[in-house]
Amino acid sequence: MDFRKFLVLILVSTFLSFSITKKIEKKVYKEIKSTYDVEDFEFISFEIPEKEAKNLPSKFGVDNFFQITSGENQLGFAYISKAPSKTAQFDYLILLDSDLSVKKAKVLIYREEYGGEIGSKRWLKQFVGKTPENEINYPQDIVAIAGATISVRSMTTAINDLLRSLNILQSKNIL
Repeated sequence: MDFRKFLVLILVSTFLSFSITKKIEKKVYKEIKSTYDVEDFEFISFEIPEKEAKNLPSKFGVDNFFQITSGENQLGFAYISKAPSKTAQFDYLILLDSDLSVKKAKVLIYREEYGGEIGSKRWLKQFVGKTPENEINYPQDIVAIAGATISVRSMTTAINDLLRSLNILQSKNIL
């Protein structure tokens, strides 16, 4: 590893310790290891130019969009954000393959008494395979969950916004 990569890794690690809680970081690393079937990987902030980022449907910053590599291989990307539920917000993770197709969706922390069913693997599998060219429509494409209507709509909107943003970034050759 050359010195610049090492320095970037140290800076990203330092920045992550302030922006992503250790609890979330631990969950993200566990999901990356299991989803991509790797033990060793690099999790590097992928910075979107501010001029472009401010006009995207999803929020992109140095603390929520990451490139995932293992050795010389690019495995994909990770997007970490929050979405509103009834009275709070929940943290979620979207793992993408190198072609920007959704590989996994995961609710990392859900803070409501009701609606936590959106964190079930079975429900979240509906998003796997979606690409920047897809538009997801609720309730036509997504199964409703009684007692979690706001969270279901919120997660669907969040993933749609991410896919739209990725489509824009691809069209501008940023990704």
